[in-house]
Amino acid sequence: MSPIKKELNFWQIWNMSFGFLGIQFGFALQGGFMSRIFQTLGADKDAIPFLWIAAPLTGLLVQPIVGYLSDHTWSPKFGRRKPYFFIGAVFSTCALFLAPYSSTLWMAAGALWILDASINISMEPFRALVADKLPHSQRSYGFVVQTLIIGIGTWIASNLPWLMTQIGVPNTAPSGVVPDSVKYAFAIGAFVLFSSILVTILTTDELPPEDEEEFNSNKNRGLIQGFKDIFQNISSMPPVMKKLGLVQFFSWFAFFTMWSFATPAITEHVFGVTDTSSAAYNDAADSVGNYLGTYGLVSMIYALILSFFTSKYKINRKILHLLSLISGGLGFISIYFIQAPWMLHLSFMLVGIAWASILSMPYAMLSSSVDPKKMGVFMGIFNMFIVIPQIVAALGGVNFLYKLIFGEAVINTMLLAGLLLILAGLSNLLIQDRQATHD
Repeated sequence: MSPIKKELNFWQIWNMSFGFLGIQFGFALQGGFMSRIFQTLGADKDAIPFLWIAAPLTGLLVQPIVGYLSDHTWSPKFGRRKPYFFIGAVFSTCALFLAPYSSTLWMAAGALWILDASINISMEPFRALVADKLPHSQRSYGFVVQTLIIGIGTWIASNLPWLMTQIGVPNTAPSGVVPDSVKYAFAIGAFVLFSSILVTILTTDELPPEDEEEFNSNKNRGLIQGFKDIFQNISSMPPVMKKLGLVQFFSWFAFFTMWSFATPAITEHVFGVTDTSSAAYNDAADSVGNYLGTYGLVSMIYALILSFFTSKYKINRKILHLLSLISGGLGFISIYFIQAPWMLHLSFMLVGIAWASILSMPYAMLSSSVDPKKMGVFMGIFNMFIVIPQIVAALGGVNFLYKLIFGEAVINTMLLAGLLLILAGLSNLLIQDRQATHD
């Protein structure tokens, strides 16, 4: 007999998603400061995307496999998704702590690879858990609450190096050495990552499989059969998933561009500094982290507003996502025209609206379109549409496109990011399935 999915209150949904606070600490620190670490260790600006390549390549393999395995895992004591939360937390905590202590570029790239792969082991089951636990009527609400927690994590983590500097931690170091302010920030992030995931593990119960007899007959099918099932599910993915894949491709290409180039683009174009060992550069890089924190703060506020709204009213997910992505695109484009640094907060406020929507609306639309028994593997397959654009971007897509369309200046990467987000927004018009687009 299938377990009945009861509607949960805000704090129950909050607890089951709280691990995303730590996951986002990891993502925000790597997204905001790994390029700074790469530059500190001597990387050329145009080489930075290549140093990111291992992370999305690993995600392309890890995400569907972890999703498939978690679909076929069940223990009355440990649950279905929670074992993967814990495994991912252990490895990502170690990688996050050690990353700023890298002494060479290959060590930093390796730390990023381990960090991203480990975070993905935890993250994909978190997405599936919302669909596992919540009825259809609460899906948008559940993913929006996740986004609220992600926004909090982005805001705090992105400001940690700046905060460390304010309390007296050194923000400069000899050439080729990462400043202590960044090292302290990553250490705090590692602690928050592990402890927040532990909160979810200890406070959240999981529902058993809908048909335990069928589940038990299929759970030991082996990894070879697992790969066959994954490829079969890829070939038979629902039409809504394919159309969302196009939206995701443009969206994540845009954000990968930002994560790779925001620090060199803004420090050079707005602050006029390029010497990575100088106090001026490190102060400017802290400011970039502060601006990235702004998009996290706004995504948190936007998600908070949406959480109240979606708990009471139905929404058109497609139109909301379209308008949110176009807002973010205009925010990226505005960076090119800004001369006063404080105005960058306004640009990243618009980016924050897009980020909140990216982290909630596609998953709400997807979860209403796939077989609940395959929620984990489909969430993993869907996230291939996140890593594939990052791979394309890292293999030269960003460098080729921004120079081809806009010119050689590194600030033009932000124009490219804006154009891609607008295209992502317009791609939502292809989605016509009312069950996916409406609560």
